[in-house]
Amino acid sequence: MLRRAREVFGRGATDSSPPRTSESEAAALCHAYEDLGLGFFWSTDTEGNVTYLSPGAHAPLVGEGSATGRNFLELFLKSGIGSEGERTLPFAFARKGRFEKITVRSELADGETLWWSISGEPIIAGGDFAGFRGHCEDITGERRSAEESSHMAMHDALTGLLNRRRMSQLLERTLTVSTQQRSPCAIMLIDLDRFKQVNDTLGHAAGDALLKQVAARLVRVVGDKEKVSRLGGDEFQVIMPGIEDRGVLGDIATSIITSISQPYTIDGSRCLIGASVGVAVSPFDGENSDSLVRNADLALYAAKGGGRGRFRFFSADLLKAAADRRLLEEDLHDALQRDELEIHYQPVVRAADNHVVGVEALARWNHPEHGSVSPARFIPIAEESNLIKGIGEWVLRRACAEAAAWPGILRIAVNVSPVQFADDGFPALVASALANSGLDPERLELEITESVFLQEGGATNERFKALKGLGVRLALDDFGTGYSSLGYLKTAPFDKIKIDQSFVRGATEEGSRNRAIIAAIVALAQALEMETTAEGVESFDQFDLMKSLNVTLVQGYIYSKPIGNEQFIQKLNEGDWIIEPSGPAFQRHDRQAMFRRIGVIHDNHYYPVVLRNLSVSGALIEGLVDVPVGTEFVIDLGEGQLAVARVRRSRKRQQGLEFEQALVPDGNGGLCTRSRASPYQLAAAGLPQSPKGDGVQPIGPHLIGGGEDGKASMPAFAMASDWKGAAMRAEVS
Repeated sequence: MLRRAREVFGRGATDSSPPRTSESEAAALCHAYEDLGLGFFWSTDTEGNVTYLSPGAHAPLVGEGSATGRNFLELFLKSGIGSEGERTLPFAFARKGRFEKITVRSELADGETLWWSISGEPIIAGGDFAGFRGHCEDITGERRSAEESSHMAMHDALTGLLNRRRMSQLLERTLTVSTQQRSPCAIMLIDLDRFKQVNDTLGHAAGDALLKQVAARLVRVVGDKEKVSRLGGDEFQVIMPGIEDRGVLGDIATSIITSISQPYTIDGSRCLIGASVGVAVSPFDGENSDSLVRNADLALYAAKGGGRGRFRFFSADLLKAAADRRLLEEDLHDALQRDELEIHYQPVVRAADNHVVGVEALARWNHPEHGSVSPARFIPIAEESNLIKGIGEWVLRRACAEAAAWPGILRIAVNVSPVQFADDGFPALVASALANSGLDPERLELEITESVFLQEGGATNERFKALKGLGVRLALDDFGTGYSSLGYLKTAPFDKIKIDQSFVRGATEEGSRNRAIIAAIVALAQALEMETTAEGVESFDQFDLMKSLNVTLVQGYIYSKPIGNEQFIQKLNEGDWIIEPSGPAFQRHDRQAMFRRIGVIHDNHYYPVVLRNLSVSGALIEGLVDVPVGTEFVIDLGEGQLAVARVRRSRKRQQGLEFEQALVPDGNGGLCTRSRASPYQLAAAGLPQSPKGDGVQPIGPHLIGGGEDGKASMPAFAMASDWKGAAMRAEVS
């Protein structure tokens, strides 16, 4: 021991050095150093076996038994590949040279990990290597503190998720790798709806607790905590390398919205919020982090502008759509004064005997330039711009006035916006509309969505009580699509539950759970002595299913589209109104009518055509003449969206196409392909970056074949415009 103390504290002394510390004093200093736990000493023989280990290091490194004779390296853990300890400590021992502060790990019996800093130098005796002696220090506290500091620098202190800085770094690295490997990377931006309301009503502590629960739900949906970040406030981001399938991404976004929209309990208070999601995919929507995040943010803004509680993929037309939306909002401010709004009525029919027993009032906007504007477009604008109160009041008063003049006693249903219902003066407005029109209150049915329960409490219950006091009927609209809770059905005085059309659609498909959900809703309504109405019934298979499940009333195209007041009165004047159901035998996918220029590819030619309608399973195009049934095309829908399709119907200049792979929802009421061709692939195939209408173009033979021998080929089909021009020239000659 004295020898080792002399070696440690007196090494390198010369005649000119200060006097040496005595051996007894050196030993005392060593003991004090060890006893204070400031560090420990060790030595080995030529084989690396321990010859000395300070008592303080014995328990954590050896446990029971003697350290003497044990291999020094085996006292420490072999770390994973790339660990500093594994690379350098065995190497230092092998090279038999001096080394300093090599970090290694050991493990206690209970599994706790300790960190050590090891320094040593070779013992040379008679010119030969005789082993090592050195110093070790327990740096576990420092290591954990450093790791905690590093974690805090890269993670959100509240939720434990990655923070904005760390996510930016991760996205940069991921996109660099994706660009090199030509692979996709998707990001989602998530914004909470109505979070400010929780902060304002319950306080910031409750808001913080809510954000923690939101973070936990996001991680459960995504499945990997290291792919989710909190950017700040109520904004979150998810990164998904290697995913471009927009069907998969849409499902994930829907799951996120559904999960976040479920009720929360914060300190005994029930909270309800929602979420909107914007999605962008590299390289299609941006090849660097700045452009990708910007475009995801544009998609998020579009999702929130479309009514919130939905997702939206980025597309190049978002900027134009945002500009169009601003113009619509400006025009909507003047729509009432210009008498551009009117009400159409859709019959509600008793399924048992096809008798019309009521109607639903639906607002329509006849725009002077754009024609009929869908309520799906202008109602969300009205709600966000606070125009919904004025429009809602106009609809209520006009519907009551027109219904009062109808022959008979049909009930009329009027939709009530959550913004309207939240107004303390709403019951007085209803009373005024009834009094001014003279309509029997029993004939007025107010359709209220589940979102009115976002603010539970006495005010909501008082408004229900006031409305029932007027004698009107109440219907719970869109049941099961948003904020379902059986709790409010115990107290809210509803007379009817409306089954949303999202449950009706697909209910007849094999493996669908919608049938069971509808049966449960009907059973619940019957137990509570309420009627049920199924919305959006269009085909006989849907209609027969609703009747078999004992749904009371049916509303949808199977009976009638919404019609104007004059046509409606004509029907009523005919007497007892019975409508025989009519429609397709089986459910068909919705077809969206449009007039849009796209391209189709056959062999090695690109043809400009017009897309007239589009559905999940197919499309109708116009522009080619006499195309044989069975012809295969690649449809270019723009922005890299290529879909293989086969001609199933062909009549002169129109062709009905069936897609090889079904399209998926784009989150905004439209459709898109699951995957897209990257700009690199489009360029390699010789395709235009966007569909053009400047005549048939030859392209590379990379997609369907043709021209593989390098010889030029003629277009297989004539354009309708060319055919028409040639026919006219023939008539002139």
